[in-house]
Amino acid sequence: MLDWSQCAAVESVPGKRSGAWVFRDTRTPVSVVFDNLEAGASIAEIMEWFHLSREQVAAVIEFAARSLDAPPAPPIDPMQNAHPI
Repeated sequence: MLDWSQCAAVESVPGKRSGAWVFRDTRTPVSVVFDNLEAGASIAEIMEWFHLSREQVAAVIEFAARSLDAPPAPPIDPMQNAHPI
């Protein structure tokens, strides 16, 4: 799960789109970029359809890509907190 609070291009405001992460100063959810890319849309089409700038779209894509470079969390040992029977 991405920590979108670390991405300056987006915001989550209670009462605005139910607190969903949106592009800063808009009501456009960040998810529209990824949903539409997955559906085959181009970045240019997404920019046109949702009135976003190339910088806005690039910022969320780059943030998501950088998060993939983060080291994975260590696996949880289910026996770590087990109680002897």
